[in-house]
Amino acid sequence: MGHMGKQLLLSILGMTGIKPSHIKVSTRTPQSAESVHSEVECFCDNRRLAAWADILFLCCLPSDLPKVSADLHSHLEKHCLVYSFTSAVPVTRLARLLGHSFILKPQYDFVPSESADVWLSCSHVTTALTDPLLIEASSPLEMTGAISLGLNWVCGVLYSLLNICTSASLGSSDALSLINSLFKEKSTHAVQLTAESFICSSYASSLLREEPFPWISLSDAQTKETPLLCFLSSNKSMQHCISAAYKSLLETPVKYK
Repeated sequence: MGHMGKQLLLSILGMTGIKPSHIKVSTRTPQSAESVHSEVECFCDNRRLAAWADILFLCCLPSDLPKVSADLHSHLEKHCLVYSFTSAVPVTRLARLLGHSFILKPQYDFVPSESADVWLSCSHVTTALTDPLLIEASSPLEMTGAISLGLNWVCGVLYSLLNICTSASLGSSDALSLINSLFKEKSTHAVQLTAESFICSSYASSLLREEPFPWISLSDAQTKETPLLCFLSSNKSMQHCISAAYKSLLETPVKYK
């Protein structure tokens, strides 16, 4: 199990209420993950993991990606969200390799800045995510740490939440209420997302309250112009809400029962 995977596992165990028994790891060295927590099930079987997972974090070297993708191809459920940490591989290529479009892949933007040194203060993710300066620096849409994820990634995150609601057969009204609740009271800039924020106005106008939203291709949502990208680009208040929700979540992690 590599360094990135181990840091991710420690972060999930330390900052959420997800039970270790609800986490599975597929790695060529299962014993390395078992040493982190004995209740986390570890094995070397990518297909088995793909068939089981609702959310799958892809942590592998680019050189290993063809083999891993071949293992996962045709075994991922449509509702399984794949979050890829593999760098230098565009999300569109990743979608082709996996035969799967429900993928989130961060695309970082860098700008020269004296504040970039803030990242040198901590080498462990679990510690970094409790440091107010690093929480501020890592916040989406902000450049205080010389790094930004950008609006396309934020759109991908919000569309992924919408798809999760759709896979659970939630009506559009309930889905919007649930997503908007993430931003409620997190910022003084109160903004509501509507159906028109996510889909074209002609489709939104005919969407019934109890009818689920259509399934959205995340690979398209992160690479093409979408109604949500247009909405966020012109709405600084919503951008502030997103940043405030991110900081609030890390400062007061949600503990699920």
